[in-house]
Amino acid sequence: MLFSAATLARYWPHLLIIAVFVTLLTSIFSLAVGATDIPLTTLFDWLQGNADEHTALIIEQLRLPRILLAIGVGALLAVSGTVTQGLFRNPLADPSLIGISAGAAAGASLVIVCFSQHSVNLLGISLVTSGAFAGSLVVVAFVYRLSTSATGTSVATMLLAGIAFTFMAGSVTSLLEFFADNEMLRRISLWRMGGLDGANFVAAGAVMVVAVVLMFILYQQHKALNVFLLGESEARHLGINVLHLKRLVIICVAAGVGLSVALAGTIAFLGLVVPHIVRLAVGPNHRYMIPLTACVGAMLLVVADAVARSILAPAELPVGLVTAFLGAPVFISMLYQRSRYGME
Repeated sequence: MLFSAATLARYWPHLLIIAVFVTLLTSIFSLAVGATDIPLTTLFDWLQGNADEHTALIIEQLRLPRILLAIGVGALLAVSGTVTQGLFRNPLADPSLIGISAGAAAGASLVIVCFSQHSVNLLGISLVTSGAFAGSLVVVAFVYRLSTSATGTSVATMLLAGIAFTFMAGSVTSLLEFFADNEMLRRISLWRMGGLDGANFVAAGAVMVVAVVLMFILYQQHKALNVFLLGESEARHLGINVLHLKRLVIICVAAGVGLSVALAGTIAFLGLVVPHIVRLAVGPNHRYMIPLTACVGAMLLVVADAVARSILAPAELPVGLVTAFLGAPVFISMLYQRSRYGME
């Protein structure tokens, strides 16, 4: 742990302010990066309201919505990964373990194959996005129902059910791909790679609002989540309503990750790697983990999007590929030094 408990208790407000400031600064500078680079002096002119019309159009209509979307999605995925690892008491846990990503992929593929001729938008949200969100919620509902009995919700059963439904949703997606034509296959592939190119202010606003609400709800449970790390029986003896905690965490993770995957596709490794990075600095205390993983997750996705927009400009890489390229080596390094990262 980089910071001692005493240091965190004393300087926590300052550390949080620094994390938020760095995230905002990264987001502002990423406005200058893309197929058309914008000089920092021009960017500062825009911040003061003095930019020309062309620059303002690029920033306000193209880059600002996707950066806001990246902040919300990155924060949601990172925080969801943190509480999922706390719920399963396993540092290798990830929200995709309960089938959210696979269900979203199946829902998006179903819409692309069966309703590709329709371009219905609901309040600026496409039909594919709606199908992906519905698919993720359906799978999570089945997983939760299967793992819940009169005695409570079994985390082990939830894990096994999540794996089963992940394979089932994956087979549905493969079947749909079998019947899809070339254009449909390309749309499905691009969606599954993840991307923020379809961002608009409606989607960005929805994600930001959901992110703030869910993070507030989960932060209220930080003490219960800390106690839950000791084990279910210990948590019950200490007065924690374990069933309520599990239900609340699952609902928040399903809503947050489902919306994120629906709007941005599959973003690999963010919900898995970011909690480890933050845990290395501040330890397993969810009081510190939840706000800091939100900042680090947002910042990393903003950086990944900037790389995706600029590395092959004017072409654009799917941001999910960038997070996979960046996240996989980090995670492999953590596995190599697993005793240091608390994975043993």
